[in-house]
Amino acid sequence: MEITPLKNYIQTNVDFSEAELDTFCSYFTQKTVSKKDFLLKQGNICRFEGFVIKGCFRLFSLDKEGRENVLYFAIKNWWVTDIDSFTNQKPAHLSIQALEDSEILLINKTNKDRLYTELPKVEQLFRIMTQKTLVSLQRRLIRNHSDSAQERYDHFVTTYPEINQKITDRQVAAYLGITHEFVSKIRNKRMQKKIE
Repeated sequence: MEITPLKNYIQTNVDFSEAELDTFCSYFTQKTVSKKDFLLKQGNICRFEGFVIKGCFRLFSLDKEGRENVLYFAIKNWWVTDIDSFTNQKPAHLSIQALEDSEILLINKTNKDRLYTELPKVEQLFRIMTQKTLVSLQRRLIRNHSDSAQERYDHFVTTYPEINQKITDRQVAAYLGITHEFVSKIRNKRMQKKIE
């Protein structure tokens, strides 16, 4: 099992001993997910939290009209879950789909709860992760209310260049809350500038 990325991630957030790292990582299982396959479908119960070690996932919901709304994309060293469904063991509001062949480390709720008891530092790790996630979501919410579509797109491309290269116009649009035609137009303009 490839656990080096997970160990490195943990060490950048909380000081674990080598033994603690090994214990923490032993609670995870590795899964290969093929492009377009789902880790979770909206309406099912999310039984895992996942740490991406390779590839790219999108976390999204479909509204009543069948429109896709992307909450976020996850690449190497990012976490994926429907936190509401996972925590409360109720039907998920999100689907999680691989956008390319991917590898992920998964932990179930029982094992996560055991880790809280066995390694008190795990509480600190997940608190830090939760705070970072909330900050990111708050900043995104503020941008969505105050920035123009162009500004949101520019921020996305600058902040997440690796993700931008992996996803379609429609997926960018579903994330930014703008039309895919607008994204296509912006991307075409950028391509023309590079050519000139």
